[in-house]
Amino acid sequence: MFTGIVQGVARIVALTDRPGLRSFRLQFPAGFARDLAIGASVACDGVCLTVTALHGEDQADFDVMLQSLNLTTLGRFQVGDALNVERAAKDGAEIGGHPLSGHVDFTATLQSIRQPENNYVLRFAVPEPWMRYVFAKGYIALNGASLTVADADRRAGWFEVWLIPETLRMTTFGTLQPGQPLNVEIERATQVFVDTVRDALDERLGPLLPALEALLAQQGQSTDALLAPLPRTSR
Repeated sequence: MFTGIVQGVARIVALTDRPGLRSFRLQFPAGFARDLAIGASVACDGVCLTVTALHGEDQADFDVMLQSLNLTTLGRFQVGDALNVERAAKDGAEIGGHPLSGHVDFTATLQSIRQPENNYVLRFAVPEPWMRYVFAKGYIALNGASLTVADADRRAGWFEVWLIPETLRMTTFGTLQPGQPLNVEIERATQVFVDTVRDALDERLGPLLPALEALLAQQGQSTDALLAPLPRTSR
């Protein structure tokens, strides 16, 4: 498990591609790999990877299987590229973000960047099936960082996050450009809530559900509007 609090930025110093498998060697910030063991888990841009070899206290190797390469951004990286990294949380660790599994659900595309004074606003386009799990004031993980959704528009298929200078300093977000994909892990509690309510609606309404969906569509709404959890306070 991870907390979504990025601990540093690592760089790819070596990369080997084989059929169905890609191997990375990462250069970590000084001391990051101290006491790290072979078999340990490290979140790399939000993807849980297993240490396969260690090289001193600052480098480690990882293998990425084909399924992960197809689902995430890891297949796009080249030597010299940077990734957000976080070591697995220890028992009793403070959860400064929200619990993450390191299992990416989909990739979102960066649409635009706005820079109000002392702030940095990123807007992302989301594939339609996943937008139902994104709510304003809810949590979401982008490239391994736990963030609060500032605003979301389900009909248009986008959401925004606002970043403070410290987040930009500790992550790769300040180097992103529009058009780039990011790894997204939705909050599991939100997914369970939404799917449970959707199943309950389908079970109770049965043949009436299409009529309800048509009525809501006439008003520019959808059944997803009925599923929004109660808003949480901002972090």
